[in-house]
Amino acid sequence: MNLKWQWAGHIARRADGRWGRKVLEWRPRTSKRSVGRPPTRWTDDLIKVAGRRWMQVASNRDWWVGL
Repeated sequence: MNLKWQWAGHIARRADGRWGRKVLEWRPRTSKRSVGRPPTRWTDDLIKVAGRRWMQVASNRDWWVGL
């Protein structure tokens, strides 16, 4: 989990538009989920702790490390 947070913070602080950030910002066109246990997205853990604006929080390294 720690590596996930570090990588997410690193990608959020980038401003060069590489594929890593684009993948994190991507939203699928359809929001349908299959019957049963809904799949979780990679960012769901980040949203639970830091909120919907986790990318803005992650852009400030001091705040991000403090979470």
